[in-house]
Amino acid sequence: MLSQIPVDLKRLKREELDREILRIGMIAELDAINLYEQLAAVAEDEGLRRILLDIAREEKTHFGEFQTLLLRKDKEQVEELEKGREEVDELME
Repeated sequence: MLSQIPVDLKRLKREELDREILRIGMIAELDAINLYEQLAAVAEDEGLRRILLDIAREEKTHFGEFQTLLLRKDKEQVEELEKGREEVDELME
């Protein structure tokens, strides 16, 4: 994993642990997506490029799984995600 775990898991309260584990998983998946897409962009072999992009798509699915679980465990995250969506909609109109 290219990124570092941003928190000391031993210091977290029990009710925070699962949410932070999910966020760490999301960070790892984003790292993987970026890595595979960057490698695909410079790969000379078309077959290798296709495989790297396919793996990146799979990592996006993994990210979605972590996000879905996080949204079930963190209602504040759900609310803030919706606020962000509304702000973008306003600015894009």
